[in-house]
Amino acid sequence: MTDIQGFLKYPRRPVPPRPVEERLGDWNEVYAGQALLPVVSEQAARCMDCGIPFCHNGCPLGNLIPEWNIYAAHDDWQAAAERLHATNNFPEFTGRVCPAPCEDACVLAINADPVTIKNVEQAIADQAWERGYAEPQPPERHSEKSVAVVGSGPAGLAAAQQLTRAGHTVAVYERADRIGGLLRYGIPEFKMEKRQLDRRLDQMRAEGTTFRAGADVGGDLDAAELARRHDAVVLAVGATRQRELPVPGRDLDGIHQAMEYLTLANRVQEGDYAEPPLTAQGKHVVIVGGGDTGSDCLGTVLRQGAASAVQLDINPEPEQDRPEGEPWPTYPKVYRISHAHEEARGRAGTDPRVFSAATLRFEGSASGRVRALHLTEVEPGARSPRPGTERVIPAELVLLALGFDGPEPGSGLVEQLGLALDGRGNIARDGGFAALAAGGERGEGGEGAETGEGAEGAEGIFVAGDAGRGQSLVVWAIAEGRSAAAAADRYLTGTTTLHAPVTPEDTPFTV
Repeated sequence: MTDIQGFLKYPRRPVPPRPVEERLGDWNEVYAGQALLPVVSEQAARCMDCGIPFCHNGCPLGNLIPEWNIYAAHDDWQAAAERLHATNNFPEFTGRVCPAPCEDACVLAINADPVTIKNVEQAIADQAWERGYAEPQPPERHSEKSVAVVGSGPAGLAAAQQLTRAGHTVAVYERADRIGGLLRYGIPEFKMEKRQLDRRLDQMRAEGTTFRAGADVGGDLDAAELARRHDAVVLAVGATRQRELPVPGRDLDGIHQAMEYLTLANRVQEGDYAEPPLTAQGKHVVIVGGGDTGSDCLGTVLRQGAASAVQLDINPEPEQDRPEGEPWPTYPKVYRISHAHEEARGRAGTDPRVFSAATLRFEGSASGRVRALHLTEVEPGARSPRPGTERVIPAELVLLALGFDGPEPGSGLVEQLGLALDGRGNIARDGGFAALAAGGERGEGGEGAETGEGAEGAEGIFVAGDAGRGQSLVVWAIAEGRSAAAAADRYLTGTTTLHAPVTPEDTPFTV
């Protein structure tokens, strides 16, 4: 076990990021070169190896956190990597981009600072690659069954790797020109360098998974025909229907959806452009939306040299400590500072966020470009405008980071497969991860839940990640991909040994 008094001896000490000025001058990861193993091992020794490890419940993947903490505390990186990969296909991703709900569920968090679980996870994952512990795991035998995975984000990749390792022939179809989904084009380079993704894809290719980029299933490639060619299909197409801001002036030039902006910025890092077609350089930027996507936009505009940056959040400023209604071990809504917020503070001296703020309208120039944003304070809860609080801020580039509502409409995939949508616009599933046909009823673990068979017409089709769950976290996508793979494997073979951490009904939709 770890040091029995470790949590008393050692204070919480997160791995420090690179200095703000240094990282604003490049696109390298915030923590590039900062994984200090003695620091991480000492922090792992703070783990109490609780009799009831609530961190397991806090993690959607059910990661065996106390087990790999013990190995990390003793510098046994091979054993730590084995236990980490037992539940998580891509810990190098989650160790970088996950908000770490496991830390808020740590027993130490009841009245002290939790273990730096996320830092330990990233260090173990990185050591696994550096020391050669992440070798390909091709299957010992093949099932002669084939599976099509549509979508190559974290849910699709997790499902594909699990099914390949189970012995099935797996092909991943991605409509973009490169594999990776939002891991490739949504997450900025400074949060996760794409070499992390590329080497994992190389591992999957060596295991036998094939990838087909530029394959628009539902568009150029008929989804029904694809389903007929394979024994099972896993749909992991994400939730790509972007929310809009229907206010006067929305049609002015210079107002863009966040994903359009982030994709172009990531394409510069991929070498597609020498300079970004859409840039914040020298502009007053306003980001509408207070979530992670808005924070990613903030970090990007700062690196592009924006003249100023403001992030609007319609929600009130959270409390510093847990609200009474969100007790341990829940993931609380508290005041958090992302790396991008820290960078903006370091540059401007103030928090770039404006809380309890809503956009009233945009103001444009004679040439039709946006030049200002009119905002108002809103009443908490009701979100109704507060009289007398309207003000105007300069806005030469506006980025809408308002979230997503289900799979993209009109793609053809849902219609061609005859699938149903639930009340939230996501692809409907039965009590497991099987898709429901249009007109079918949503089951609650009833007929079809064990075999993975949905309503008639949707047999053998499974849904994972944001497409069925709604927009959520990378860690949830991986968990759902693993569970959908287990359901598909059971459908194909009658049984499964694949680890299935979640079902749609036993967990909340978002963290």
